[in-house]
Order: sequence, then C-alpha cells, then structure tokens
Amino acid sequence: MTRPLTARTAGRRRRTAWRAGLTVVLAAALAVTGTSPANADTVRDLQYWLADYGYTQAWTMSRGEGVKVAIIDTGVNGDIAELRGVVVGGTDASAIGSPDGQTPVGEESEHGTMVASLLAGRGTGEGNGVIGVAPEADLLTASVAFGQDSGSPYTNDEQIAEAVRWAVDNGADVINMSLTRNTRDWPESWDDAFLYAFENDVVVVAAAGNRGSGTSEVGAPATIPGVLTVAGVDRDQNASFDASSQGITIAVAAPSEDLVGVLPDGGYVQWSGTSAAAPLVSGLVALVRAEYPELDAANVINRVIRTADPKGEEAPSPLYGYGIIDPVAALTAEVAAVEANPLGSLEDWIRVHRRADLPEEDTADGQDAEEIVPIADPPPPRSESAKTLLPTPWTLAYITVPLSLVAGFGTLAALLGIGATRHIRRTERIRAQ
Repeated sequence: MTRPLTARTAGRRRRTAWRAGLTVVLAAALAVTGTSPANADTVRDLQYWLADYGYTQAWTMSRGEGVKVAIIDTGVNGDIAELRGVVVGGTDASAIGSPDGQTPVGEESEHGTMVASLLAGRGTGEGNGVIGVAPEADLLTASVAFGQDSGSPYTNDEQIAEAVRWAVDNGADVINMSLTRNTRDWPESWDDAFLYAFENDVVVVAAAGNRGSGTSEVGAPATIPGVLTVAGVDRDQNASFDASSQGITIAVAAPSEDLVGVLPDGGYVQWSGTSAAAPLVSGLVALVRAEYPELDAANVINRVIRTADPKGEEAPSPLYGYGIIDPVAALTAEVAAVEANPLGSLEDWIRVHRRADLPEEDTADGQDAEEIVPIADPPPPRSESAKTLLPTPWTLAYITVPLSLVAGFGTLAALLGIGATRHIRRTERIRAQ
C-alpha cells in the first residue's frame, strides 16, 4: 500500500505522522423546511458528538494543528468542499486507483471519504457542512481496494502492510484503520509493518467491528498489541448492540450511531458503526499530539485511555475498554507518565508467538488454504426503505424549496378558503335573523 516512516528526532515524537466497520447504514430521510435557521444547517445540527462529548470545548485548547493523520481506506476525495486543502499527501496501494490516493476504489469505495470528513472536515462555511473533530489536522490517504473482485494484483494483506509503511515514511503521527480482517490473527507481513509504525512513534487506531453484521468478536488489526482499538456506544452512551462488537483488546469507546459523513460526490449520509467511531478517536489523538508535542505515542495513548469514563465497569472491560472518551479531560487532566505502551507490546508478542518459521499449511486436498480478505467491517442490518442522502444544494433548489413553496401557498389558499366560508355562513345567519 505505501512505505515506511523515518525515525524521530532526539526525544521528541517525530512529526513525520482504516476502517473497521463501515456503516452507511442508515438513516431515515431528513426533511428540510423552506426556511432553515441562519446560524446552522441541518447537517451541522446533526453532529451531536461535537457538543455532547466536549469536542467544541476542547477546540479552545487544541484543534490538531500540525498533526498528520493517515487514513488507510478506500481513498479520500480531497476535492469535496469539506476536505479541500486538507489532504497533504497520498498514495495508491491497490494499483487500480490514482497515484495520489484520492480516487475511491474497491467495494464501498465511498468509505474513506466519509471517514476523513468525520476526522478532519473543515465544514462549508460558518455553521455549515461537516466539521471533523480535529478541524486543523492534515490528512494523508493510502487507497486500498477491498473485495475479491477488485482487480488489484496485490492481496489486501499486502496492500495494508505497504500502506502502513508508506504512512510512516511520509510523516504520519496517527494512522486510522477503519477496517477488519475478521480474524483474530494477522499475516507476518503485518508484524513488520506495525512494528515499523510503533518504532517510529506512530499511534495506530483501529475499529472494533460491528456485532449487528456478524462481527461479534474483534478482529485484526484491532487485536494487535499496541493498537488503540475503538468500540462504539449509542446516543445514551451505552454499548451499541449493532454498531459495535466486544473483546478484551478494546481500549476506548466512542459514538458509533447516527453519525454524519460526506460522500465522494459531496452529498451527505448518516451512518453507524465503529468504522465511524474510529476517526473520532483518531481526531482526539491528533488534538492531544498537537497540545503535547513532547509526548511519545505511549503517553499519548495513556492520556486518552486514563481519562476515559469507565461507565462503572471494571476497566478494561470487553464493552468499553478503559471507558468512553473524554476529550476535555484528555487535554487537561494530570496523567502520570508511562515507560511503555499500556496496550501491550507487539515485539513481545512476536517473540512468543513467532519463535520459529512454520511451513505454510495446505488443505486436505493439497490445495493452498483459502486467502483471508480484509474488508471494511460489514454494516449492520439496513432497511431497504432507508434513505442515506441528506439535502444537497440541488435538492434544496429544485425539490425541497419548490415543494415547500407549493405547500405554503396551498396552506394559505386553504386558510383563505376556510375564512371565506365562515364569513359567508356568518352573513347568512345575520340575514336569517
């Protein structure tokens, strides 16, 4: 997918910097009246997590400026309004996209752009459009093609390993992986790629997956020691039944239901799943890295997990990990320093579990074992009648507003008719007397 990162300078984390759970699930169609509030549009109003989780308050301290977040996904279209000028580098690991990684590829190709908008979207004006949780962070994009029939000459495992290394080499401080292999184990090529990221002080964030789509157990990369794995909660901050899974490697939980993202064509969609929760945590990591540039990856992770709300559970728990994220506390609380990544050591795991090179196992009939294909975590069940697109400028100009005007004139005509009828009846009663 992409190539390795370089080492950091003395004692400071080097500023050289997918997708587990796609859930374009959703939503019911949204209606907009002819006259909408002047200070905010429907899309911005739907972004409940910004205020409910304290991101807007956190922005008074940090907005992620100068931090690079790599999105290893289906590609990010940096030409949409919310992401214009946000993508500062890209590559295509699939061999079927564009060299800059900004052409959506593979199955569910819109996924990468949706993830990016949640993480670092700039909005489309004051109070309008989707704004990400780290609205001043820079993005790198490495496009990967999911699906057996993508046409790529490289396996998904190979694409992901290459993308991780490229992200590191191109200065990523954080890597967002909203994807899952749907197995607890991972190929040895990932050992080298993820070690490379950890050795170069990069925080890797991965989604836990969605129980509603059959992903009841967390799968790689969310099972790799040292990875910041994200579970999902509903609007009431309880563990999401459909839009999350559970497991002992979960680190924190974040909103995973009714989230709003931007499609590659500039349209809007509400979706649910840890695929959308992960970029909210990657964005929080960017806020912390910008506020505390002297902290290494281990201490950035420690600050995020130690300030999370455990919800009364004994932490870490298989539902919430160390708890639900608290952006304000992550930026302000006193947190003791650590010497190592509190989420474990991949190097130690390799030492124990990869002590000898074992021959590749064949199936009973002598054929090679079936390849495991990483995918965007399958979406939870979706109603066939569900509508995903929110109002766009075109629909507002040619459908919503005209219909609203027609409805308005119709209502006015009805009221006038009722008034006229009542007047005539009153006149007739007077004459009768």
